[in-house]
Amino acid sequence: MSKDLFSRPPPQPLAAKMRPLQLDDYIGQAHLMGPGKPLREAIERDQLHSMVLWGPPGVGKTSLAKMLAQLTDARFETLSAVLAGVKDIRAAVAVAEQERAARGRETILFVDEVHRFNKAQQDAFLPYVEDGTVIFIGATTENPSFELNNALLSRCRVYVLRSLDTAQTVAVLKRALHSERGLGQRDVVIDEAELQLLARAADGDARRALNLLEIAADLAAGQGAGATVTRATLAEVLGGDVRRFDKGGDLFYEQISALHKAVRGSAPDAALYWLARMLDGGCDPLYIARRVVRMASEDIGNADPRALHMALDAWDTQERLGSPEGQLAIAQAIVYLAAAPKSNAVYNAFNSAMADVRQLPSYDVPLHLRNAPTSLMKDLAYGQAYRYAHDEEEGYAAGERYFPDEMQVRRYYEPVARGLEARIKEKLEHLRELDRQHSGQAGQMSTKKTN
Repeated sequence: MSKDLFSRPPPQPLAAKMRPLQLDDYIGQAHLMGPGKPLREAIERDQLHSMVLWGPPGVGKTSLAKMLAQLTDARFETLSAVLAGVKDIRAAVAVAEQERAARGRETILFVDEVHRFNKAQQDAFLPYVEDGTVIFIGATTENPSFELNNALLSRCRVYVLRSLDTAQTVAVLKRALHSERGLGQRDVVIDEAELQLLARAADGDARRALNLLEIAADLAAGQGAGATVTRATLAEVLGGDVRRFDKGGDLFYEQISALHKAVRGSAPDAALYWLARMLDGGCDPLYIARRVVRMASEDIGNADPRALHMALDAWDTQERLGSPEGQLAIAQAIVYLAAAPKSNAVYNAFNSAMADVRQLPSYDVPLHLRNAPTSLMKDLAYGQAYRYAHDEEEGYAAGERYFPDEMQVRRYYEPVARGLEARIKEKLEHLRELDRQHSGQAGQMSTKKTN
């Protein structure tokens, strides 16, 4: 009895059973797999090439790779970048070389989570991809241009896979319900409304949708409901479920980018949507609060200095009170920032000043700008000829230089004509006019002395 028990292969999950075997079974990715599309044409012409499949979890990267091997009668070898090393890569390549020499059969080497390989491990593939020993297919949820070596990328074509929409996810579920490989023999009953609910909960992830359906079917059968999946069954399965949110990957940075751009674009409703998406997905509110401070300085600046105070207050509220009070304060700050007048003048000025500092020599501070707390410093002319602004007319020393002597005067800060910065702009233009007048008077005095 125990021998039979341990000799049986473990049961496959529904998602594994329902991997597509034919092109027409593959749901989603019509931009790649539809009639006349590039990847489908390559498959139909038996012209497979090395590729990288980039997309979020559960969109069919592994299924596509296995289907390609099935359709082209290629040997399928798989490695997980989480567990494998260079030794495993060489072993897989050795088997591929034997298969090619003995049977003339191609090998598809599928590497899941390929972005987890380091540079040396990625470089190990290069000669074998180059000479055609293997058809390399890498799967990644991360941006290949950041995570993969240029040498490997240049030998592969990158295909971007997209999240399934609700209709496509429902189609995946219905196929599993009626297929003999899936739940067809179990006569599982589920209404369209419940299918839609399952699809929305899966949030574009077909594997997750199938896993949820399988759990719901098992739960319904165990409750003696004749394998009928009811709304109550789904409530039990989906309780506490959160949407897909990768706290360190592309989806994370795409959503914070969308939030930032909505604030910059003065779209408070869209900004609130992306804030809600991130919070719903489990993002740390303190991270969002920190980014909101950045938005206040980068995109509002002196057009409305209160924006920075609002952002800091929201951050402080989140730290002091936590959620949900802190989240509401962050939402308040985001709405204020989105509605505030915009200026990136300080941001641009700071970047320009930093660029000058990095490119120019480390000039000395001019003597007249140095303090002279000792008699020696006074003897060395520290602080001589400095004009104390408060003693000047309008509290401004017109014509005074504050840059190093070797530098031309730079104008980094260019206020915009919006919000408070419009008044700052007027003030600076007035002061620059005073500088021009002082310069003209100084030139006239110099001419008189010369005459």
